[in-house]
Amino acid sequence: MNATVADALAHLKTRMADLHGLLDVANFLVWDQRVIMPPAGVGHRAQHIALVQRIAHEKLTDPEVGRLLDEIDAGSLEPGSDDAGLVRLVRRMHAKAVQVPVELRGEMAVASAEANPVWVKAKETNDFALFLGPLERNVELRHRYIECFGPQDEPYDVLLDDFEPEMKTEDVTRIFDEVKAELVPLIAELRDREVDDSFLHGHFPLDRQVALDHEVVEMFGHRPDSWRIDPTEHPFASGAGIDDIRITTHYYEDSLKSLFSTMHEYGHGLYEHQIPRRIAHLPIGTGASLGLHESQSRMWENLVGRSIPFWRFMYPRLQEIFPGQFGNVELERFYAGINRVQPSLIRIRADEVTYGMHVILRFELEQDIVNGRVALRDLPQRWAEKMDEYLGVEVPDDANGVLQDTHWASGLIGYFSTYLLGTIMSVQIWEKIQEEIPDLDERIERGEFAALREWLADNVHVHGRKFTPQETLRRATGSTIDAKPYLAYLKRKYGAPVTA
Repeated sequence: MNATVADALAHLKTRMADLHGLLDVANFLVWDQRVIMPPAGVGHRAQHIALVQRIAHEKLTDPEVGRLLDEIDAGSLEPGSDDAGLVRLVRRMHAKAVQVPVELRGEMAVASAEANPVWVKAKETNDFALFLGPLERNVELRHRYIECFGPQDEPYDVLLDDFEPEMKTEDVTRIFDEVKAELVPLIAELRDREVDDSFLHGHFPLDRQVALDHEVVEMFGHRPDSWRIDPTEHPFASGAGIDDIRITTHYYEDSLKSLFSTMHEYGHGLYEHQIPRRIAHLPIGTGASLGLHESQSRMWENLVGRSIPFWRFMYPRLQEIFPGQFGNVELERFYAGINRVQPSLIRIRADEVTYGMHVILRFELEQDIVNGRVALRDLPQRWAEKMDEYLGVEVPDDANGVLQDTHWASGLIGYFSTYLLGTIMSVQIWEKIQEEIPDLDERIERGEFAALREWLADNVHVHGRKFTPQETLRRATGSTIDAKPYLAYLKRKYGAPVTA
């Protein structure tokens, strides 16, 4: 590498470290708004977030960044190196960002921040009409954003690319069609299977749930003094660096749903927590995509958290914490109960089999929204129709239907498909882990998770964002995304009872 390239690369890293720091600040502001900010502060917070987003956008689109990129000959960088990955990523980010006016970026940030508390109120009061205005504003801004990139054969591609880079709508549709063809008959076969899960419903004191969630996160493992768990309306993971991991959950006094959402968010947090320190201050120092992120969260929630090895270890402790609910319930019954397949209203509470149809429903609705095939005021009805068609579930109200997710309030249109893409990838990764750690089940039965964490660190988290999502997956598993292992896993798990 000659001196000119080295100097340009050093300057680019300095600028990109500032950009990454600004985005961390924006994440913290969003976390604060959703967790502890006084509700009346939303107007101030919207302006704060917009300001940070505008400054970040200006830094990324600065002509000097373009000049530095032009000075760096990618061919002079070692393939697969951090530097090559950084330059690849920044070229892509810069090329996309320069087409978007900074004013629009600021408007999008304000609209998202202002819409979220309206969504919370609308959900609480079951009033979609209250949310319609902010939703219309967010959708209108996304249309303007899409227009920045010129005519598109599929406008939804622009939004999808923000969350799952280099994935096209037609690619996702093909994968989801394959999954849907298998899930629909599997759900029909399993939905009437008699499973007693009555013990999962009752009174679960919140203080014990909070203590349990902290205990499980500590057991899964992380560095001391670097994590926190807080309650919020819709669970999410955030933070401001690899030593500042903030996960959230939602507590229900009548169930233990918070435990599984906490395990889910742990997977997100661990991904960011285990990014190598040498790149953690740069744009490549984060997850490769939302789909890869979901592969980590769905893995800890389902492949660990709903597995028989985990509960062979953890169930005696659960019985100790909630003796009234589980003291007389055998492990086999408990395991069957937490894995019961029954179509239901709420995505984040859905079982492993029906979950995919919730995501496909949202993915299809988002395309209808972006392409103007559905009037926004008609979304509750269209939602209810699809829930009936795909899951045979009658939607009683909007709070349990179209208002249940925070994403559209947050302007995250294009996000939903990553939940199922990540679920599919989680099984591919899990099968590779089992191949390379043959005694993984036995380790989990002993409450030992270090080997799993370390494998993920060495094979997924180590790369950060320096490769494309599918290249990251290929390096970890030897294959790009493939739905067949996921479908085989579901049929294997739900095809016959498991002996505890």
